Amino acid sequence: MSLDALVELIHTPGIQDWRRRAEAAHAALFGAPDGRYPQDAQREIMLRAPEIRDGVTFAAWIHHSNPTSGPYGGLSFVVFPNETGPALIGLVVGTAGLAPDEAILGRPGHARKVQAICAWLNGRHRGDFRAWAKQDPTRIDVDVPEEARRALSAHREAFKQYGRYIYAFYAPTDDRQITRDAAAAFLDLLFRERGYEPLKAAREDAERIRNEWLRELLPAVSREQIAELLRRNRYVILQGPPGTGKTRMARLLLKEEYKGIGRSIQFHPNTSYENFIGGLAPEATTDHLGFRFKPAPGVLMEAAREALEREDENYLLHIDEINRADLAKVLGEAIFLLETDPETEREIELPYDFGPPFHRRLRLPRNLHILGTMNSADRSIALVDIAIRRRFAFLNLWPRPEVVEQHGSQVAQEAFRRLLEIFTEHASEEAFNLMPGHAYFLEPDKAGTPDSLRVRLAPLLEEYLAQGYVTGFAEHVRAYLQWLKSL
Repeated sequence: MSLDALVELIHTPGIQDWRRRAEAAHAALFGAPDGRYPQDAQREIMLRAPEIRDGVTFAAWIHHSNPTSGPYGGLSFVVFPNETGPALIGLVVGTAGLAPDEAILGRPGHARKVQAICAWLNGRHRGDFRAWAKQDPTRIDVDVPEEARRALSAHREAFKQYGRYIYAFYAPTDDRQITRDAAAAFLDLLFRERGYEPLKAAREDAERIRNEWLRELLPAVSREQIAELLRRNRYVILQGPPGTGKTRMARLLLKEEYKGIGRSIQFHPNTSYENFIGGLAPEATTDHLGFRFKPAPGVLMEAAREALEREDENYLLHIDEINRADLAKVLGEAIFLLETDPETEREIELPYDFGPPFHRRLRLPRNLHILGTMNSADRSIALVDIAIRRRFAFLNLWPRPEVVEQHGSQVAQEAFRRLLEIFTEHASEEAFNLMPGHAYFLEPDKAGTPDSLRVRLAPLLEEYLAQGYVTGFAEHVRAYLQWLKSL
């Protein structure tokens, strides 16, 4: 009930009786039994709802320290009505600047959560772009891009006047349930950033909404999705932080989806062209030298031969730790063969005759699929060659909270939740990719969990600190390590 008046405000075209309706929507948000937020939260929030006849009308929930009229500053939830349909809603920086919310707006976690909310809303409108979020909310010099507002002509005046200050928006359709959830997601975030949780009666609904958009931060990837991508693209790389099950996922794919047809290898810094493609290798002889050099096929050539022999079935070559080798050097001219759908069959000339079936010309059969797995925390050798990246489809494998909930003890679940919150709130985009995976938190025995975390998780975090990977939030990580030691 607390959001009904707000949804009605959003879905009623025009600005007739605007201020009264906005004030009614505001009042309904607070206090038990029907409100969504505690009565005390009103001390933090002020409603600004001017009835502007010649310009852009709005209703804004702003920080209480702002003046009652004129430009305001800081983070706000805003409703921009229009004459023909539902209002535009979103998060806006006041035209007076970032104060008093510089700390909130500048925190990586705020932008990350807003982007997740908008991705979740777009996911509920498949094929219809309705929500957008700015990469950095503090950049009030950056306008809403034309690509984001192209199909929303009804809101052009709001974009024209406030486009630089809007850092997230949702343009509702006639679906009032989605409008309600969108408004709740934005408002819940605004109040949480100010230290207020929804009231007990609304908490289940708030957690449902929050859990739905949080999945956008750590999207799940299934074996079926990877298998389908391999069928379409042939060459795929799974990347993610340690403990997310990349190698396990690849081995299960090989066992289940490929029925064991294929092989698994591991790259390392000494992997060479000769190992992977082919080259000369010593062979024992009975003459006075005792050996001679003979062309020996590498792993890729052997995999191609085996795939040719089973041309009616797909063959998977899994390369574990694919970024541990210098892939450009390992592939050499064979990179030319890695085209998903070439117009004509591609071949390269080999330096030696390797015997049947390729002799001196190597080609990759269409039923040969390559799946690389790559640890995003290993910066020793980066896979940055653009020519290589163009030929592989990349998928991120993220930590799975539901796996921790199913298999980890209560202590393990709490440890995961705390660490995820630190990374979500404070990590840069690059550092967020290092959030340790669920495998570190699967100890089922409550008594054994502290030791497991101290000997497995703590060394990884200490390595992050030593390598400077978490410099921007090192003290938060150190405090977490102290908490682990106190368990």
